[in-house]
Amino acid sequence: MKALVYHGAGEKRWEEVPDPTILAPTDAIVRIEATTICGTDLHILKGDVPAVTEGRILGHEGVGAITEVGGAVTDLAVGDRVIISCITSCGKCDFCTAGLASHCRAEEGASGIGWILGHLIDGTQAELVRIPFAETSLHRLPDGVSAETAVVLSDILPTGHEIGVQYGGVKAGDVVAVVGTGPVGLAAIMTAQLYGPSKIIAIDLDANRVEQSRLFGATHGVVSGAEDWRDQVLALTDGLGVDVAIEAVGVPATWGMALDIVRPGGHVANVGVHGAPVDFPIDRLWIQNLTITTGLVNADTARMLTRLVAEGRIDPAVFVSHRFALDAIEQAYDTFARAAETKALKVVLTA
Repeated sequence: MKALVYHGAGEKRWEEVPDPTILAPTDAIVRIEATTICGTDLHILKGDVPAVTEGRILGHEGVGAITEVGGAVTDLAVGDRVIISCITSCGKCDFCTAGLASHCRAEEGASGIGWILGHLIDGTQAELVRIPFAETSLHRLPDGVSAETAVVLSDILPTGHEIGVQYGGVKAGDVVAVVGTGPVGLAAIMTAQLYGPSKIIAIDLDANRVEQSRLFGATHGVVSGAEDWRDQVLALTDGLGVDVAIEAVGVPATWGMALDIVRPGGHVANVGVHGAPVDFPIDRLWIQNLTITTGLVNADTARMLTRLVAEGRIDPAVFVSHRFALDAIEQAYDTFARAAETKALKVVLTA
């Protein structure tokens, strides 16, 4: 088969590799119909994730059809069309049963790490992929939901929902601010609506992205390059600050922005993946009664979100900005890496 293979920092190639095979009775092999590129893949290519070794097939998101199952797989069958979770879950260990599949203790990949596809084992940017623990790491694609739309359910929609909205404790009547309107920030905006907030404020340096965020459910937008950006946010909260500030970038500046706009007793939910330490001025903020949360997606709400998509309650099709054939994946990476220039959100590759 053909796959996108990592060959060290800055090096990747679409090349021929051996087909995956069943290694454990709980495995399934999936033929990829659609996959996409995540910001984490760009971090890998920069050499920021040293656990990814040369020769690894990249990618942790995808939709496809099962071509083979192991002997212990009884709830799925050859021919089933499925959504691949970015988190691989054994479904049995202490963390999986506690709802922390992101820290699955199974030995596949590494114990305590649920993100293994495209990280510790071969991933989804390929014609075929082996999925361990198939019955708890795949879920069926509902009739009427396209593969292109469903690929967003592999990672970004559950991530924005779980780590931004659920961890942030969004509830009816809240004022929510999302700092950073990339794909995950927009996923938080889209799924925050499910909880009835009174306002959802999109904050970004890019005025075009702020405006586009309204398509995802933002009620207000603030361009953070403006000198009075904070005053604009506070004016939407009667000067109190937002109830929930969701940080969705992963740099010190946006972390500081989230702290600057949250009200006393509010919640800062960090979703962004940080490549460097950030400051927490506890000498000033200890008195504010804040709740701070962080996390890696568990993807345990993916099936619920899939039902909402199937019923038309939410429509993640708006995330797809660019489309490529699977064998044009290197061109797709170039487009995604230049998102500020190309206006890329999610690029979808179809086989």
